[in-house]
Amino acid sequence: MATWFRILAGIIGFALQIMVLDAAIRTFLLPRVARVRLTRFISQAMGRTFYVISRFGRSYVTQDRILSLGAPITLLTFQALWLALSVVAFAFGFIAAGAPNFAAAFQLSGSSLFTLGTSAAHGGGQVALSYLEAGVGLTLLALLIAFVPTIYAAFQRREFSVSRLAVRSGMPATPWGVIEIAQSVFSYDILEELWREWEQWFIELGETHTTLTILNYYRSPSAEQTWIGAASTVLDAAALYNAVVDLPPSSRAGLCIRSGWIALRHICDYFRIPYPTEPNRSIPIAVTREEFDLVLDHLRRSGVPLVADVDAAWWDFVGWRVNYDAMIEAFYTQFSSPRTDWRLALSQPLYGRSNQRGVRDT
Repeated sequence: MATWFRILAGIIGFALQIMVLDAAIRTFLLPRVARVRLTRFISQAMGRTFYVISRFGRSYVTQDRILSLGAPITLLTFQALWLALSVVAFAFGFIAAGAPNFAAAFQLSGSSLFTLGTSAAHGGGQVALSYLEAGVGLTLLALLIAFVPTIYAAFQRREFSVSRLAVRSGMPATPWGVIEIAQSVFSYDILEELWREWEQWFIELGETHTTLTILNYYRSPSAEQTWIGAASTVLDAAALYNAVVDLPPSSRAGLCIRSGWIALRHICDYFRIPYPTEPNRSIPIAVTREEFDLVLDHLRRSGVPLVADVDAAWWDFVGWRVNYDAMIEAFYTQFSSPRTDWRLALSQPLYGRSNQRGVRDT
């Protein structure tokens, strides 16, 4: 091969390997938001593939089961593609180091990357490249092995609160269920604990789901629960409480909503999902006045004390929900999550009062 061609092959191989290492480091190691083109390309391609396959499922449970495989397989695809590109990159390097042809270069590169020892390097340049490639291959594998526990630790912390929410909101989780259950145990003080827990949950969500972005696609263990649905439930419950319950508004609920829309904005910024930067009550929300009235009627029949002015309550609720409405609705589509149906309030049974010591039913 001509000298100029070997030099060009060396430059191409070096640039390709730098691209691979840059993608691996910024995806697995960098503790901040990073838009890696190679990673985004793989994620989008795999996401579309699994979305198309899931459409063949006749029920949401089947679709959810198919989509749940998407994120783990995408993670493995990262590693497989990076290793494949490394083989190609070092093959160009071996051409520059004197390999007689591409077949010999690829054979030597594969043997070195996977430390197989099936092909022997000749000359100082090839030997050095062989050792270097073996180190790169082991490093890429070690990154994946170290990354998986981090992913699942963050996943378990997220899902722990999602699972706990079923106790406070019922199954399926609904925002009016949160208030109704608090009424059933004759204590709204327990909601302060809920707002505080989910304020912290949203803060961690904004950090982990922008630095470990594949977490957004990890689905909850149960098809009946999703992290997006849980987030929507808590935010709507806080908005409902401050807008319609005839008790002093909770500052902790307001902080929960604030931490929620800040976290959702961070995720939207990464995925380039548009949202109103200056929300106001003139912007339409996804919840209709009719659905809102159905929920108020359900809460009234549950014994929840409601404000007298329903129009003012609706106005207040819109003022809270407009802060996160567009983002939550976009997430339902982006992450293939079922939307909370507010019309369930029309048919959902009421929660009876909890059993109290010394109280007999008549």
